[in-house]
Amino acid sequence: MKTIAVYPGTFDPVTNGHVDLARRAATLFDRVVVGVASNDDATRLLHAETRVQLVRDALADTANIKAFGFDGLLVDFAARHDASIILRGLRAVSDFDYEFRLAGMNRQLDKNLESVFLTPADEYTFISSSLIREIALLGGDISKFVPAAVAEAVEQRCKQLRESK
Repeated sequence: MKTIAVYPGTFDPVTNGHVDLARRAATLFDRVVVGVASNDDATRLLHAETRVQLVRDALADTANIKAFGFDGLLVDFAARHDASIILRGLRAVSDFDYEFRLAGMNRQLDKNLESVFLTPADEYTFISSSLIREIALLGGDISKFVPAAVAEAVEQRCKQLRESK
């Protein structure tokens, strides 16, 4: 039996920390399915299709990682991919309370799903998508924090947003 883990998130944008976590998970599980949550695209910097493609590009060198977009409940997405693990990243103690409650709720929705928490490599503990978005929207350089294709896509999107004002 193969162990399949789902790594969910909005990945708006995908960061080097996300990439690090997914690659390390790929050494622990037979397959890692990155689930890019669509959620409300109106509040996102990057559209869902763009986020899925950027995740795919960033992780293309790791054969046992695949990325898909999804709407709806995570437990349903996990079931569609035969996953038994939900993978979540913990950067700081402050993440734990939310993630702990989320894990409990997911277990109530599907008793066959286990949550596994990984911490990022030290150099990525301070990186979050929300900080990257803020830096980018203010015209800062995000190239050290995200894959090159992501930096380019975010820069283009921020330029579009500035021009539309």
